[in-house]
Parts: sequence; C-alpha cells; structure tokens
Amino acid sequence: MLNPSDFIKGSIEEIKNTIGDNKAIIALSGGVDSSVSSVLTAEAIGSNLTAVFVDHGLLREGEADYVRETFQDRLNFQFLDASQEFLERLEGVEDPEEKRKIIGEVFIRVFERVAEEVGANFLVQGTIAPDWIESDGNIKSHHNVALPHGLVLELVEPIRELYKDEVRILGAELGLPDHMTQRQPYPGPGLAVRIAGIITPEKIKICRKANAIVEEEVHKEGLEKTLWQYFAVLTNTKVTGVKGDIRDYGYLVVLRMVESLDAMTADVPELPWIIIKTISQRITAEIPEVTHVALSVSDKPPSTIELA
Repeated sequence: MLNPSDFIKGSIEEIKNTIGDNKAIIALSGGVDSSVSSVLTAEAIGSNLTAVFVDHGLLREGEADYVRETFQDRLNFQFLDASQEFLERLEGVEDPEEKRKIIGEVFIRVFERVAEEVGANFLVQGTIAPDWIESDGNIKSHHNVALPHGLVLELVEPIRELYKDEVRILGAELGLPDHMTQRQPYPGPGLAVRIAGIITPEKIKICRKANAIVEEEVHKEGLEKTLWQYFAVLTNTKVTGVKGDIRDYGYLVVLRMVESLDAMTADVPELPWIIIKTISQRITAEIPEVTHVALSVSDKPPSTIELA
C-alpha cells in the first residue's frame, strides 16, 4: 500500500540525483497525473523546472483559464498556444491511432523547442502504470509513451509505477486542492479522440459543447464523486431528425459514463434516467448540428473507456 509521505521523500531524492543542477521541462496538461508530477518535481529542483501548458486546440471548455489560474503562481509556468500547428498536422486524418501518434510527435517537437529556449536537458512526464501497460500490450498508444525518433531530452517519469487512485492520494499529500486531485481523467490528445473521422473547426465546437453539457449535468447530480469518466463522443454518423416541424439531418453523439478504480477495467453503472434524458435534451436543443444522442453501455473489457 502506498505511503505518500515516504514516496514523496524518495521521489524528491531520486529526482535530485537524476536531474542535479540541470534544467527540466514538463508537459502540464492540468490533469492529476501531470499536476502531481509537476509539483513533485518542483519540490525537488524548484525553478529549474519549467511547467509548459500547451493549448493544442482540442481542450475542454475553459481548460486553459482553469490551468493558468491553478498553477501560474505556484510553478515556473509557461503557456503556449500551438493550436494551429497541431490542427494543421491533423488535417484530413481519420484514423484515431494516427491522430494519437501525430499529436504525440507534435507535443515532443514543441517541448524540444521550449527545452532549447530554457536550456533544459530533461523532459518530465506524468506517465502512470496503465499508460505503459496498455502501450506495451498494443491496446493503444499514449502520447506520453509512443515518442517519436530523434528525442533529444532525457525522460524522467516520477510516478510511472503508480495507479490513478494512488496518484490522487499523492496529490492530496502535496497540497493540491480537491478539485484538481479528483478531476476525471482527460486524454492527452483531447477532443481529437472524441471526434470520429476528420477533425474540423465545426466538429471541435460541437464536441466541446457536448462535453461541457455532460460535465455540467453530472456535477449538478453529484455523480462526479462516483464516476471515473463522463464525456460525449461526436460520431461520424449523421441521422435524420426533426426540429420544429422541419426534417433535419445531423450528427449522432454518444454518451460515455463509467466507474473504475484504476482504468484497467471499467463498468457502466445504472445511471439515473433523468440525467440521461436531460443531457440528451440539452445537447439536441443547444447544439443545432446534433439530432440524436445515444448511450454507450459496454464495459472494459471488451471495450476501452475512450471510444477511439
């Protein structure tokens, strides 16, 4: 069982021995894994760590402001808007695994440039056990594991052997607020893996709004305390609907809500029907491009938590 105090002391010592007086950068996404890794590493090397938050154009609604407000006064924090670079590389790409690989490569290239600017020799990442277990098992690659060739930075992964529940405990011990340590996991590629088919500005807008509605309603019902993840996926399927007295032809959105302990397995719980109905009504009413909403009821395994 994890002893957070002992783990923190041991990790700080190990990070100091590894990085020494050199400089490092970390990809700070705002999720619990990268947040804990950032604070832990900053405890070890202070301002020699630059925490880089990259807007890749595929963030949740309000995400950039949330991360900036949480960390800009606590860490040596740098914000980068690289959305144009990411979206240009993703143009016309349909395969979800290819999207992941492209985003991973662009992330590393961006961080390599920042590393040159600040004189860093090390790249810290918030990799946790399910990331590399799933990648090694060829289930799906993760942007923080499937690194492109030519990486010029030495990789440091201070929480690599931990699972999500252990990382949350560590975050609380480090003094991170509950709203950060208890955040639902969010994939590094962001909305790219929640948009089926090619990515367009219209699809990003639809998917971002649908996800915001899901999060709002889950929080209204207090279900965020028991659900592991809850989000919407914009499919590449269009179906007939009726809005007003007029035939419409719009997108199908799929809702995904699961319970889990460590993301290695996940179950779809019995959800209150009212929340499903309310989310469906709001999405179809507030997003004109959507005509149908469906619910995913598949557990992991055989499914994965994310649909792509």
